[in-house]
Amino acid sequence: MIPYTELRRKWRTLPAKGDGDREAYLTHYLQSKGTEHSRYFIKQAFEHLGEMGLEPKDIRKIRQVAWDIPFPPPARPMFSFIDLFCGIGGFRTAFQTLGGRCMFSSDIDYYAKQTYEFNFGEVPFGDISKVKEDEVPQHDILLAGFPCQAFSIAGRRAGFQDTRGILFFEVARIIKKKKPKAIVLENVKGLLSHNKGETVKTIIDTLRNKLGYYVPEPKVLNAKDFGLAQNRERVFIVGFHKSTGVKDFEYPTSWSEKKVFKDIREEQEVSSKYYLSTSYLESLRQHRERHANKGNGFGFQIIPNDSIANAVLVGGMGRERNLVVDKRLKDFEPKTNIKGKVNREGIRKMTPREWARLQGFPDKFQIPVSDAQAYKQFGNSVAVNAVKAVGKAVVDRLEF
Repeated sequence: MIPYTELRRKWRTLPAKGDGDREAYLTHYLQSKGTEHSRYFIKQAFEHLGEMGLEPKDIRKIRQVAWDIPFPPPARPMFSFIDLFCGIGGFRTAFQTLGGRCMFSSDIDYYAKQTYEFNFGEVPFGDISKVKEDEVPQHDILLAGFPCQAFSIAGRRAGFQDTRGILFFEVARIIKKKKPKAIVLENVKGLLSHNKGETVKTIIDTLRNKLGYYVPEPKVLNAKDFGLAQNRERVFIVGFHKSTGVKDFEYPTSWSEKKVFKDIREEQEVSSKYYLSTSYLESLRQHRERHANKGNGFGFQIIPNDSIANAVLVGGMGRERNLVVDKRLKDFEPKTNIKGKVNREGIRKMTPREWARLQGFPDKFQIPVSDAQAYKQFGNSVAVNAVKAVGKAVVDRLEF
């Protein structure tokens, strides 16, 4: 057996080539080897394996890869899915747990793809608009957390006039060709109100009337209702192809388990690099006061141990709205260049691991990137528990 991480080291020594999808073909072939889906990747994969100095006869001797990664593909899957706009794998984490096997993944973000590969042993393909429908394997369920910036309240709300909104039609293009049994889409709550509801109406009309899917009304679900210590509302859209005969569907409402920040807090003392400097803390307080004087509620926020976090977000005040008090710090020596000193009030940012837990990622999920990238990746991800709840309802309805 060849350890997957050994193969990874070999191809990382090769010079960059072509469109950057060499590793995607290699890893997708390895994941699908032994199934009919390998035909989508085998030609390019063998070419790239040859670049590593392996002869075709040697390559064909590879019978098994030792998946020394946190989340290897299931040996006996119940169903198959593809993971579009996959990010770091929130959808995949949920659906592999439900017994599914991923046949194809795609994302354009370089660092997100790196995190995805470290955890799942698969490098996603790049720009979905450049992927031909015929190159996507057949699958049972299509998953897509298509970009939300074009629809969010915080964004420009350009909707379909924004290329990120048009990416929905890239999803529709693949649905039309592959006709999966079911689809699961996730987006920000603001999608429902954008352009007075016309945007979501167009999406649903496309799925129902142009693609032939039964699509119940979208549902807004909150992460806090599914065992996560985070107030995060997102809209889900599911659909079932007419060939399945499914004509009714009930979204899950909640799990009985409720969690608060102390349930996901770091077990050990946290590095001083996560603690705010006295200068920065003072500037935050002044900033909040200025806005308060104008009648605005903008500003940083400290989350009590027995409360839930605000939604983790990318940029802006995403981290500052989720500060906590942790007085376990003993070493106040700054680990980074800061103005002032490390504050003695115990006020710190949540760590990337805490953000991972807020989103429902298991502790064995690897974070191979910088803190800045990690915050961005978890802020952009889906709430795994909510996705899993929706996914279970879909899988149960299909009766695999």
